[in-house]
Amino acid sequence: MSQLQSPPALGLPETPQDGSFQPQQNMFQVSSHPLALLFLILFKGFALALYLLGNFFTDNFILLFVVCVLTLAVDFWTVKNISGRLLVGLRWWNEVREDGTNEWIFESRDQSVPINASDSRIFWSVLYATPAIWSLLAIVAFFSLRFQWLLIVIIAVLLSSANLIGYQRCDKDQKKRWSQLTGSATSAGFMSGMVSGLMNNAIAGGVVGRLFNRG
Repeated sequence: MSQLQSPPALGLPETPQDGSFQPQQNMFQVSSHPLALLFLILFKGFALALYLLGNFFTDNFILLFVVCVLTLAVDFWTVKNISGRLLVGLRWWNEVREDGTNEWIFESRDQSVPINASDSRIFWSVLYATPAIWSLLAIVAFFSLRFQWLLIVIIAVLLSSANLIGYQRCDKDQKKRWSQLTGSATSAGFMSGMVSGLMNNAIAGGVVGRLFNRG
């Protein structure tokens, strides 16, 4: 699996990598990528607001449906390709092979590059909260017999759940590969030390043997 390189600096104010809040600082001031964090929340909030409050502005369901679904699609693409890469150093996608099977492909940052703890906490919180909120709205729409609106909610649940599952698998893959690299490095260090010890013992034994064999 390939590793993501850290994105170039954009001339933004430096923020603490541990994500700790300083006095009178909001989450955007603490964030290492405030613009990515803004769009992570903006598209989701706009889609929810449109779904909940759209009827106050227009009775045209088709218009609300199209705009809401387009917003959800843009949000899905942004989270999948931009927000995750910048905020937590992860990226995933799914490809269909020639035989019809699916292949999950993951990218992750170099472990030597730290991530902003505040960005990571907000990203994962939003990622888990989004399908939960839409699922609750799906239940409400179903029991309210608003089956037209239920179509929007189902699309929202599917898209947000796809991102959640993709990033969960990507995160597990990253941790697995990092554990394997750490284990390989430990094993290599142990073998190197053992070989070095055997060589030192052999050399020392040869020197002592020569001393006793002389004269």
